[in-house]
Amino acid sequence: MAVIGAGTARRPRRRRTLLPVFLVAPAVILLLLFTVAPGVYAVILSFLQLKVGGGLLGGGDPTEVFAGFANYVTTLTDPEFWASLGRMLLIALIGVPLTVVLATTFALCLDAKRARLVGVTRLAIFLPYAVPGVVASLLWGFMYLPATSPIGGRFIDYFGSTGIFFSVANVAVWGVVGFNMVIIYTAVRSLPKELFEAAELDGASELQIALRIKLPLIAPAITMVALFSVIGALQLFNEPTTLKPLANAISSTWVPLMRVYTDAFVNNSIYEGAATSFILIVMTVAATVIVNLIGRRFARRETR
Repeated sequence: MAVIGAGTARRPRRRRTLLPVFLVAPAVILLLLFTVAPGVYAVILSFLQLKVGGGLLGGGDPTEVFAGFANYVTTLTDPEFWASLGRMLLIALIGVPLTVVLATTFALCLDAKRARLVGVTRLAIFLPYAVPGVVASLLWGFMYLPATSPIGGRFIDYFGSTGIFFSVANVAVWGVVGFNMVIIYTAVRSLPKELFEAAELDGASELQIALRIKLPLIAPAITMVALFSVIGALQLFNEPTTLKPLANAISSTWVPLMRVYTDAFVNNSIYEGAATSFILIVMTVAATVIVNLIGRRFARRETR
C-alpha cells in the first residue's frame, strides 16, 4: 500500500497554462470589435427612427426614438425588396450549382492517376481567387462591352435584362471556384489509397472509382463548399455594384445588399438599412441550416 501511495504521489501534476488563452485572445477581440459589436449596434439601430421636433414647422433638431418593428414592416412591404431578393436568388440558382459542380470536377480530375501537370493546373484554377472581386468585375466588364469584347460582345448582349444574370453569376463563379476546388481536392487527397487499389483489383475504372467511392466519401467537403457558395450568394454586392456603370439593367437596389448601401449612405436612412441587414442575416442563418440538413442526408444516403 505504501508503494502504491508513493507512486501516486509522484505523478506529475498537469500544469495549467494561459498560453492558449493568449493565442486565441487577439482573434476573439477582433471578432468582438469588428463583427459582434457592429452587429449588435445594427440590431439596435433597426428599432429606431429619427423624429423631427418643433411642432408643425419642424424646426427642431431630429432625435432618435424607438420605432418598434416599423423599419422591418417598411422593408418587408416594399415590392423592390422582394424584387431584389428574387434577382439575388436567381443568380444563386445559376452560380451555386455551377460552383459546386466545377469545383468537384476539377478536384476529381486533378486526383486522377492519368493527370499531368497537376501543380500548374491547380495553381491556374486557384489563381482567379487571388484577384480582388472589384478588379475581376472590371476585367469582365470590359470583356462584356461590345467595343472591347474578345468573347463576342458585339453579338451577345451581356448587359441585357436577361443576360446580366449570367454575366454577374459568371464573374462570381470565376472568382471562387478555385478556392472551393482546393477544399474538395484536400478532402480527396486525404482518402485512404487502399480503397482505390482494392477497387482497381476488382476491375473498377477511374470514372467508377471517382463516382462510387471518392464522391460519397467527400460529401462533407461538398456540403461545406455548397454552404460557402450559398452564403456568398446572399452577400452578393461587389460584382453588380462594379458592373452598374456599364449596365443599364443594374439599378442601385438590384440586390439586397445594394439596397442596404443605398438606404444607409445615399438616402440617409440608416435605420431601414439596418433592418434590411438583419433580415438578410436571418435568411443567411436559415439557408445555412437548410444546406447542412440536405448535406447530412446526402452523406448518410451515400454511405449506406
